[in-house]
Amino acid sequence: MYAGLETKDKENKTFALRKTMFQGATMLNICDMNLVGRIINKSDFEINISKEFFLDEAISENEAKKLLKSSSIMNLVGENIVNLAITLKLAKSNSVKVFDNIPFLMIFNFVGNY
Repeated sequence: MYAGLETKDKENKTFALRKTMFQGATMLNICDMNLVGRIINKSDFEINISKEFFLDEAISENEAKKLLKSSSIMNLVGENIVNLAITLKLAKSNSVKVFDNIPFLMIFNFVGNY
């Protein structure tokens, strides 16, 4: 585990979390902990699953479930967190993009009258 991270309970911390505000809504960036620091190279672009973007704190699966159910904007990376979102019926599997065998999922829940 990463030194100096805030932990909220003694459960296994399997996900990296960073919360930010975006247009008045909380945006969650969550990835499987084992992916932090990984760089994915595709032919014309690079994806850096950086500590700076994803890792303000380590969270458990139960904490992740609560956050996923209450957030309106989510960037999810990794098999475990993406499967959790699908299991919670927040997205469908055909919405998942896979790069270098790593699933990526973006979720936007719109609230209000449009």
